[in-house]
Amino acid sequence: MTARGIRTDEDAEDLDVEEVLALVNDHAHRASGDQTPAPTPQHRGARTPDRDGPDRRPGGNPDRHHRATPWPEAREIAAHAARGATRAARRAPVSVPLDTALGLTLAAPLTALTDLPSFDTSAMDGWAVAGPGPWAVREEGVLAGHSEPEPLTDGEAVRIATGARIPPDTTAVLRSEHGRTDSKGQLHATREIQHGQDIRPRGQECRNGDQLLAVGTLVTPAVLGLAAAAGYDTVTAVPRPRVEVLVLGDELLTEGLPHDGLIRDALGPMLPPWLRALGAEVTAVRRLGDDAKALHKALTKSDADLIVTTGGTAAGPVDHVHPTLERIGAELLVDGVKVRPGHPMLLARTKEDQHLVGLPGNPLAAVSGLLTLAEPLLRTLAARPAPEPYTLPLKDAAHGHPYDTRLIPVVLRGDHAVPLHYQGPAMLRGMAAADAVAVVPPGGARAGQEAELLDLPWASAGIEVCFT
Repeated sequence: MTARGIRTDEDAEDLDVEEVLALVNDHAHRASGDQTPAPTPQHRGARTPDRDGPDRRPGGNPDRHHRATPWPEAREIAAHAARGATRAARRAPVSVPLDTALGLTLAAPLTALTDLPSFDTSAMDGWAVAGPGPWAVREEGVLAGHSEPEPLTDGEAVRIATGARIPPDTTAVLRSEHGRTDSKGQLHATREIQHGQDIRPRGQECRNGDQLLAVGTLVTPAVLGLAAAAGYDTVTAVPRPRVEVLVLGDELLTEGLPHDGLIRDALGPMLPPWLRALGAEVTAVRRLGDDAKALHKALTKSDADLIVTTGGTAAGPVDHVHPTLERIGAELLVDGVKVRPGHPMLLARTKEDQHLVGLPGNPLAAVSGLLTLAEPLLRTLAARPAPEPYTLPLKDAAHGHPYDTRLIPVVLRGDHAVPLHYQGPAMLRGMAAADAVAVVPPGGARAGQEAELLDLPWASAGIEVCFT
């Protein structure tokens, strides 16, 4: 194990996705100081028909309000469900070209395929010089990308560009601004130079075979650059979880202004890029309306790792999600969450290796469902490390629900989080300007009180916002 708690030996190259996830989880537990194993859903209150009395099938208990799951537990259940799905699916790591690997998690160590740099190179534009000066300057210079130049002899210099190969027997590189030539063409140093000055020696950054990054590392733009420099065309990574989005509701328009009781669909445009930001591959976005048969067909035909539905999770006359889940024999893991907005969200296991997150139809309530259920589930499927929790004091008081957690959009200003206006379940104006979401406990939070923050995958710098 390294200091980060991630295995780095050669056996890591044979890991499957479940083992990569275990290493990431182990690192997270060690970083937090928690030495206890992650609890199972039974420990957290997720019922099963043979253990906890009333079953978790849709409709198994008509009193959904009382069986709603506390918000922190709902997030843990979602992460645990993903670990079970990873074991069931036996997903194997994949070889991914660098240009499509951003955001994935390494499933094999990144090991240097060459020395870096692979030859002695010049760190500056100037002259390669040999021995003490003054020096006679060769007519032809040395440029980057060319084969090894002829050796230098004492008292000789040659013009050299940054990144070019150093001629054999070079003493140092004299920077352009630190040299001058006299009337006879002799080169003189205007400052004292040291042996090896401004030469990047072969292997300065790494040697062939050195491990550069461990299993479980998130592929960032800098990781892509390092991989390319180290000689890679592809990396071995955890595959993206596949997500299918089902947009429900007869009242939704895909273009134009709202009219005659019809409204614009905000979730169809918002969910796919948000899910991609969580590490998913969105395989389809289907608009089904309020059609129980179409929903049943879509659920039974889908081969996605996660199905996300919008709307239809309550108990109205055209809310078909619960009845359809019951019809296909799905197991409800979370049926309602004690959170505002977004109380009627749900998480179901539709197959051994497939889950469904049912989002409420109101836009901000749907965002709450993304943060509560979809984010931990997708993060775990993608073997991404959990973000380190952090808090900031609230600039202003935040009104809370008497019994439920409340999620409100905030902007970050200095060392405070500032709650935003427009926090209603159907409103996105506050969220569109937000940097993060504050987790407000039941009963609310006073000004100056520390609040847990959930980061969003964008920043609102420069956007005019509406403060409370």
